[in-house]
Amino acid sequence: MRQFILLLSVCPSALVAQIPAPVTDADYAPVRYEEALLGRDLFYDPILSGNREVSCATCHHPRFGTGDGLSLGIGDGGIGLGPMRTADPANMPEDRIPRNAPALFNLGAYEFTKLFHDGRIEVDPTRPGGIRTPLDSDMAVGFASLLSAQTMFPVLSPDEMAGHYNENDIAKAVRQGVLTGAGGAWDIIAKRVAAFPAYAETFQAVYPDRSEIAFTDISNAIAAFMAWEWRSDTAPFDAVLRGDLTLEGQAAQGMDLFYGAAGCGTCHAGPFLTDQGFHAMGQPQIGPGKAAAFEDNARDEGRFRVTGHESDLYAFRTPSLRNVMHTGPYGHAGAYSDLTDFLAAHADPITALGTYDISKATLPTLDVNDLVEDFAPIAAAVTTPAVQLSESDIATLVAFLETLSDPTAMTGRLGIPQTVPSGLPVTSSEQQ
Repeated sequence: MRQFILLLSVCPSALVAQIPAPVTDADYAPVRYEEALLGRDLFYDPILSGNREVSCATCHHPRFGTGDGLSLGIGDGGIGLGPMRTADPANMPEDRIPRNAPALFNLGAYEFTKLFHDGRIEVDPTRPGGIRTPLDSDMAVGFASLLSAQTMFPVLSPDEMAGHYNENDIAKAVRQGVLTGAGGAWDIIAKRVAAFPAYAETFQAVYPDRSEIAFTDISNAIAAFMAWEWRSDTAPFDAVLRGDLTLEGQAAQGMDLFYGAAGCGTCHAGPFLTDQGFHAMGQPQIGPGKAAAFEDNARDEGRFRVTGHESDLYAFRTPSLRNVMHTGPYGHAGAYSDLTDFLAAHADPITALGTYDISKATLPTLDVNDLVEDFAPIAAAVTTPAVQLSESDIATLVAFLETLSDPTAMTGRLGIPQTVPSGLPVTSSEQQ
């Protein structure tokens, strides 16, 4: 009863039924410390990339809220880190990564059964290994979780980690469509890792029942690290949910607005502030889009590409708002670098599409056309009514969103390793 009274006093006009229960250990899959520690080395080690230059941390770094601080990143063919990352003149990337790097907070929670902006990988008990992916019959088995399966995509992407044809053995295997089995892209990566005695010994200790390292072992360790490192449930917001803190001033007003008149809590529901659903919210598309390689267009039709349902056109997954103050740029294509600008556009997306200025994005210089001129189909897909928000309203919402910042999760529990077993340079904040 104490929690109900507290929250009602914080949000007197809010829909109290929308206020979530606090997060508990039961919301998360268990993680072994030694597995997470191994995964940390792999996460920061460029050995997993085709040209041995890009690690998972290149696009998902704690300094940038487990993203890269860019609207659309540069993986292979980039130099530096975060907003200072630039194209390498000696190995120019062919294009930008087509979508904004999503944050990694709380992905070890059971609630996350769909991943990526379009949910193209998801838990599906009818599929081999219990996971549905675009690879279908080529999907390997042995992934311990959906989060583990997610790691197989960036290492296969030429623009993200694999590199391009004739540059390296992994890129060649990807180009030839040889992913699984002996000589496949994942097998090449696994053998690279196994060649280092320090990795071989640690894998044997962590997975004593394995006779040799498989890519699924690598991905399972990385998933364990992400789940351990970026569990986020110790923000001021969590203290409010537990009944240990009462919000005051703008933050209290913002919470009232969030769960009340602004309607934010309808989609940003539950303890992780996402309904895990897909909605067409009229976000501008910039960059190359997510069209198939054989298509000559720059469209990104979102969830529709997964389901084929017209109702899913330009619909994208509701992001969790945990640590949202630090996870910009915002939107599936990172069209807005400033949260205030994003909130204003999100409240009235059709109007915002008509006046969108690409200068609101953060994009490293690259000789490509980034702006998609025709936003009419995106606007036509929006069915959510506009919400009238004043500048004062937006300021109060921002004050509430600040309470979602979790210093423990932002710093990370294990931190960045000084070295990794491959001996390659660690992807660290000093690379800016």
